[in-house]
Amino acid sequence: MERNGLPWPLLLDGAPEPVSAHGTTRQEQQRACVAAGSNVLRAPTVGLNRWECGPSVSAEQLARENRARVTLTRGAADGKAAVAGCLGSVTEWHLHREEEFEDLVAAYRAQAEALRDGVDVFFLEHMGDIPCARAALLGIRAVSDKPVWARFVCDESGRIPSGSDCLAALIILQGMGVSAFGIACNASPDRMLEQLTRLAPYAQVPLIAGLYVSDPAEAAACVPQMAAAGVRIFSAPTPEAIRAVRQAALGVDLSAVPPPAVDEEVIACASEREGRFISPTVDVGEVIACSPDLVEDILKAEEESPQGALKISILEQDDLALFVEHQYVVQDALCIWSDVPELLERALRLYQGRAFWDGTGDLSPDFLREMQRKYGLVLL
Repeated sequence: MERNGLPWPLLLDGAPEPVSAHGTTRQEQQRACVAAGSNVLRAPTVGLNRWECGPSVSAEQLARENRARVTLTRGAADGKAAVAGCLGSVTEWHLHREEEFEDLVAAYRAQAEALRDGVDVFFLEHMGDIPCARAALLGIRAVSDKPVWARFVCDESGRIPSGSDCLAALIILQGMGVSAFGIACNASPDRMLEQLTRLAPYAQVPLIAGLYVSDPAEAAACVPQMAAAGVRIFSAPTPEAIRAVRQAALGVDLSAVPPPAVDEEVIACASEREGRFISPTVDVGEVIACSPDLVEDILKAEEESPQGALKISILEQDDLALFVEHQYVVQDALCIWSDVPELLERALRLYQGRAFWDGTGDLSPDFLREMQRKYGLVLL
């Protein structure tokens, strides 16, 4: 499992708000974090998109405010830390139609365009649902090829606010090309370590851990075990905690950390809610056509199919609309099939899981590899 290519340790600043309760400015907080050992500062730009701010704020105002906050963060970094442009989940959003998802992608794209020249990395921060994270990543990739990190909020059982498993989020976002993936929760470090250890065998990118505990010594104590699980990026809430975590990380000999065991015969796919695992010879069963009975057909196939995989065909535009509306029913690993490249790409873009291609059909290998790169399509 690849963990190289990042300085060790990487520490995010811990100041979450523009101004602290004590009146300290964000820049002063950030400078204190850099002095304590932070080498990545987060620009406070979460929520600065047209979806969250509404029509009363113009696109020009939003772009200007995003750039201003990046400039202030860059000043606090003073050449000693990289700058991350932060994008977060939006509120009161549900996917029912293609146009709704594309509107969300466009909102994130506009924000990413405002951030791209001033940041070193994009950070999908405090993500609470997978469609928002996917939309943000697609919006960023429309305007920039800079690295993207993603971190989800989860509870002690690994569930993000939308109810999806953080393992599904890892499989989906990793497949789409994020450079690092992480979780943050209010559970004890021990419970958080359980989730990171569960992610480790499937993580092909460095992991991120948010250590939001009040005692710096408690945060530092779990660093060696988290490093063994693949964590290479840490964040902590205060300069004191950052300093303690950094010292603990510097004492870890990464060359002595064995990679987690990986079963090469297990292929990771995901529905929007759960990670799903198949073999290279998986039997997808009967092909399900998109019809007014799609929900019933999916439920019946999942109940009767012991191999845990479905195959849905999308042959025309009306099929795509039905699929988008009812994809929430899918729980098993999903093979999306079409002999029309444009329809297959639209389906993969709008499917909020990670689908696979079973090797049938007459689509060009170059096209399928492009679908793999952009949407994480698993090629059997």
